[in-house]
Amino acid sequence: MKIAVVGLGYVGLSNAILLAQHHDVMAVDVDAERVRKVNNRESPIIDAEIEDYLRN
Repeated sequence: MKIAVVGLGYVGLSNAILLAQHHDVMAVDVDAERVRKVNNRESPIIDAEIEDYLRN
């Protein structure tokens, strides 16, 4: 299934990561810095579990 998530804040990024474990997910955000960080596997928010997931 292909899913789009709008916003890479606490809710959007958390949901995108959970959904991406079993689906194709495209996430978008108006903040170019957040998009750059996610594309470089860095967390744009402070959350230990998300940071661990993006590092692996």
